[in-house]
Amino acid sequence: MLTGLLRTYLSPYRTQLAAVVVLQLISVIAMLYLPRLNADLIDDGVTKGDIGYIWTTGLWMLGVSAVQIVASACSVYFGAQAAMGAGRDLRGALLHRVGTFSSREVGMFGAPSLITRNTNDIQQVQLLIVMSATILVMAPIMCVGGIFMALREDLALSWLLLIAVPALGLSMGLVVARMVPGFRAMQFRIDEVNRVLREQITGIRVVRAFVRERQETWRFGVANSELTDTAMRVGRLMALMFPIVMLISNVTAVGVIWFGGHLIDDGTMHIGSLTAMLSYIMQILMAVMMASFLAMMAPRAAVSADRIGDVLGTESSVRTPSQPRPFATDPASLELAGVEFSFPGAEKPVLRGITFGVGPGTTTAIVGSTGAGKTTLVNLIPRLIDVTDGAVLIGGTDVRHLDLEVLRTQIGLIPQKAYLFSGTVASNLRYGNPDATDEQLWHALEVAQAADFVRDMPQGLDTPVAQGGTTVSGGQRQRLAIARALVRRPRIYLFDDSFSALDVATDARLRAALRPETKDAAVIIVAQRISTIRDADQIVVLEDGEIAGIGTHERLVRDCAEYREIVESQLSAEEVG
Repeated sequence: MLTGLLRTYLSPYRTQLAAVVVLQLISVIAMLYLPRLNADLIDDGVTKGDIGYIWTTGLWMLGVSAVQIVASACSVYFGAQAAMGAGRDLRGALLHRVGTFSSREVGMFGAPSLITRNTNDIQQVQLLIVMSATILVMAPIMCVGGIFMALREDLALSWLLLIAVPALGLSMGLVVARMVPGFRAMQFRIDEVNRVLREQITGIRVVRAFVRERQETWRFGVANSELTDTAMRVGRLMALMFPIVMLISNVTAVGVIWFGGHLIDDGTMHIGSLTAMLSYIMQILMAVMMASFLAMMAPRAAVSADRIGDVLGTESSVRTPSQPRPFATDPASLELAGVEFSFPGAEKPVLRGITFGVGPGTTTAIVGSTGAGKTTLVNLIPRLIDVTDGAVLIGGTDVRHLDLEVLRTQIGLIPQKAYLFSGTVASNLRYGNPDATDEQLWHALEVAQAADFVRDMPQGLDTPVAQGGTTVSGGQRQRLAIARALVRRPRIYLFDDSFSALDVATDARLRAALRPETKDAAVIIVAQRISTIRDADQIVVLEDGEIAGIGTHERLVRDCAEYREIVESQLSAEEVG
């Protein structure tokens, strides 16, 4: 998966990567040439006292060093440019893919895991690209070039390389092999910490209301400790790498000096050559160490790439058809024909045998006990999830045959949990229609009974709104969500328990103001409060995923025991009639 991911998202940056290869080649050649110049300076300049030669060779060394520094810096620049660009493209692709997911796929991965994959996991892949641009090119060139130059200096000491290089490579390989499971566990632990932290921040008021701070602190402490322990195990292995490299490097250096000293004493080797030999051996071992370091990072990036690939490779269960049918031009009518929905692996369907219609200009209310499937039914209409049997028809056309974007632009959904985005009141209202004028916004607010409190805000429509709408009350948040749907002017309105936080008087005023606004639209209202839905054209009673009754308020009170039970729990005997 990692190779395929890199091949796909690095292909637009071939020019930068080609520049990295060329510049790294120049940089490594310069690095390999410097010890040879230094050997000549010692043997032909310092030993013989030739000041002119020292100056000439020294200037050459400065020039070569400048070339090496510039080439290395430029290669890092181009490598970082490719890595950051690929990371940006990967984040965009991941976000786009998640945006196509239905509720089923989002629930399968979980929001904390999706956030981790779009941040931490992509960072790991980016880091691997940056390091590869500098190490992956440099290490083999330096290793092969260093061996060639070392052999050129003196064959008699080259046997040390046959011991040092395999010993270092084997040691690094063993350490890296033990780190791979740790990296995999770390990503899982990060997911766990994110999940717990997200739950606690989102539900902070519930935690405080039930005085659960100590228990939640303990729960976070457990997740945090597990992550810390895993990171410590990996960290201890990482800490072994540098001492191992230094031990083998220093032992090799001692061996070169010991045996090289005897060769110098015999007159078969020059001091400069011994110095160059030491430099080349250090460069070779450094190349092996860098390759091992990259090998250490690759498994973690591979784990992250697998997690990213899981998301990118998951197709949404809700997709736009290849040849969508046109949306009906007349006022939209809605029909559910034998609708059934089951979650994967569930013992029984959440909904089954649901059949009813909603005509233009009419209101259909859906009531039922908790868990009866009301919200699931509403989510089937804009295809947030798809039916597993039967069909949802708009204008006589199955919604699965309509363009998904066109379908959703014709529907105004006010969800059970009203959510506002960080920004201003105006930016939230224009979420439904970016081209809406201020007059249209104020009209929607008037209908939603929200104009008064918005006028009382310090900056009116430009008043900042915190993420989730936490700076306004639950009732205000619901009214702003209703206004947002009204700004869109859809042909189908779906109110999913959208009046629950309103007092009875505000609820009545809002419903009265809605009637002229929705006179040509099909309206579905999910509600628990009978006073909200008793005047609906038809009421659908759901019980355990099936229709227990359908009709007007008066008819259901008379003929449907389930509905009458709900009514009697809320209204007096006189009101029930």
